[in-house]
Order: sequence, then C-alpha cells, then structure tokens
Amino acid sequence: MTSKIFGALAALMLVSSVYAADGGITFDQRGSLARMVEQVKAANPGADVIPMPGNPKAAKNWTIMVFVNAKNNLESYGLSDVNEMEMIGSDANVNIVAELGRIDGYSSAEGDWKGSRRYLVQKDADTTRITSPVVMEIPKSDMGSWEYMVGFAKWAMEKYPARQYVLVVWNHGAGWNKERPFEDRGISYDDESGNHITTPQLSQAMAKIGKIDIFSMDACLMQMAEVGYQIKDYADYIVASEETEPGDGYTYNTWLGPLAATPAMSAADLSKAMVDSYTDHYQAIKQGATQSSIKTASFGKLTQLLDGWTAEVMAANDLVNVKNARTKAQAFYYSTNKDLYHFIKLVSDGTASAAVAEKGKELMNFLKTDLILHNRATGTKYANSFGLAVYIPSSYTASYNDLTWAKDSKWDDFIKWIK
Repeated sequence: MTSKIFGALAALMLVSSVYAADGGITFDQRGSLARMVEQVKAANPGADVIPMPGNPKAAKNWTIMVFVNAKNNLESYGLSDVNEMEMIGSDANVNIVAELGRIDGYSSAEGDWKGSRRYLVQKDADTTRITSPVVMEIPKSDMGSWEYMVGFAKWAMEKYPARQYVLVVWNHGAGWNKERPFEDRGISYDDESGNHITTPQLSQAMAKIGKIDIFSMDACLMQMAEVGYQIKDYADYIVASEETEPGDGYTYNTWLGPLAATPAMSAADLSKAMVDSYTDHYQAIKQGATQSSIKTASFGKLTQLLDGWTAEVMAANDLVNVKNARTKAQAFYYSTNKDLYHFIKLVSDGTASAAVAEKGKELMNFLKTDLILHNRATGTKYANSFGLAVYIPSSYTASYNDLTWAKDSKWDDFIKWIK
C-alpha cells in the first residue's frame, strides 16, 4: 500500500471519527473502505474524497446499457424488449439502463408518447406495459447520431457506475452491403432524423465512450470482420449476428436472468450466455438464426494469418477454385456476405497447392479456437455459419477503402484479385 493510500485512509478515518461523534456516520471493523467513502460523501457532499483502489464508487458488478432506437417500424418490438428487461430488473449487483425512442406512425401503445425516455429498469410482473421510473425525458432525440449515442453511454456510465459494462445497440443493421450507397451501411437508423451510424462512425463513437467489456448489436448482419475490426480496440467481446435477426431480436430476460443469478460472471461467460439465450429461443420455436461472440484481442493476428493465406492463394494462381468457393460459401441476406471460415475451408478442400491447404488449416484452427469465442447457429439453412462473415463481392467498390479493415489488411487486394 502506497503512502498516498495510507494518507487517504488516515484522512477518511479521521473524518469518520469526527462524524461518528456527531452521529453522522458509523465505522467499525466490519466496515469496508468503499462503504466508508460513501458515508463520508453522504455526510459531507462537498468533500473532496480521494478514490480508493478498485473504484469504490462502482459498487455494482455490471451496468447493462441498451440503446433502443425504435424510431422506425420496429417500435412495438422495442416496447416488448424493455418489458423483457423488466422481467429481471436492476438489483444490488447489476444496473439495467435503457433509452427507448419512439416516433409517429407505428405503435400507439403505452400512451403513444414520442421522443426518448431513459429508464433505470426495475423488476415488475406486468409484461404489457413499462413501469420503470423515467429518469430522463428527451422530447427530441436523434438516435441515428453517433454523438447522441455517445451521450447516452457516457451518461449511463457516470450515473450508474459499475466495474464492467455492456453496450447493446438495438435497431436495424446492414453490416457491409454493396447494393446500397456507402452512406446507407451501418446501424441505428432513425426514421425521424433520417440519420444512422455508419461503420466508421462506430469507431468514433467507441473512442469517445472508452473501452468497455462487451459491445453487442441487436441488429441484422453486423457480425462481420469489417465491423468488428473497426471497433476492436474499444471492447473485449463483440456479440452479434452474421444473418438478419427476426423482429423479436434478443430475449433480454433469458440472458439478464443468468447474470442476475451470477453477477460475478466474467465478460467472456456473459457474452456466451447472450449467444446461447438468443439461439436457444429461436431453436425452440424452430426459426433459423445465428449469433456469436468474437474475442477482439485476436483481430490483429487474424489480419496477419489472413494476409499470409491470401498471398499464398494468389501466388498459386488458385483463381478458379476461389471463385467456386465464393459461389458455394455460406451466404446471408446479402449474397456478398460470406462466412469466412466456410469460404477458407472450401478453398482449402479444392486446392492443389499444399501450401494453400496448410495455411488454410492454420487459419481455420485460429478462427475456431481463438477469435470466435462462441458460435451458435440454428436451422439447416445455417449449417455452415461459423461465427464471422466477410465481404466477398463480384465487383469492388472504392468506398470499401474507408474501412480500417481495408487499410490494415490486404483483404481489399484479395477481393480485387478475385473479380
């Protein structure tokens, strides 16, 4: 323990003894430093209390922040999902904080209010209406603005601090889609403002928010190498879907429940619980779905191994085999989105080059045992969905160059070579 900490502790003990004499606070051997800090602050709100190790302010294990942009045709699902959060609710260990946005033209439920409301989600037994306290009402919000999303996350982290954080972005998603202009690719579409958050803007937003434990996208088509690489420095795990998501999206109660039961759960385990919650639900109702958790610390090695593999493939002039693999590889809603693992496997299976096959085997092993922490797919349509999609078009678009993935890897050179 450093002298600074000794000094802080001595100061706190001195203050505690003074206030104890006045009946303002109590201190005994069972009292923790964290509780003592809070008592001192409560007794003297203006006091400059020196923080103790472990950030005593963050008494809770987790804060779950859900950015529910229902300002579009998903509005009724947004209301339902906040009700699912209320089936569990915040407790002594977990904060559940949600912003819900609404506009004209869709659901008229719950008084048909408009704008945005921020909730500290509380448990209730009523699944037909939201009863949690509104802690902030915002008459006019732009939930398609990356700066606005930053404001929500920073507000939630300051007001409801915790040792670990999850940020869920809830809305439509397009991943990387060549059929639309570049400006239309991204997430969090706000039909009122006409704005949305592009893939490059996601990294701007996360840089402002700061490093968190899990970044999750309750949206379609977002588990792509191009998207994940863009935000790899700002979250330990990314949870999302390679394919489109059904309108119901996540079933929040079925992953928040396990977290409430085991609040000391690690970020890795919580990300797995989120994946299982989603796919268990759709498997039970016999609806095809995909969901995975990606370990972002492994993205750097991915580009290294992938660059080595693509160089070997091009050196072998294995173009016909690669084009066949592109045609047959597991595809999703947009045919240019292919499962990366399955594509590499098809190339490896069809190549006459021992070097291509060997590097492919190394790359597939890395994907399955390192980068892709946990993957689930339900439905025979997604039998070859292994957890991470990538863009493999038949013609190249220059706007792809704006992505950090294209700047840091040689994948852009490879897909230009294929065409």
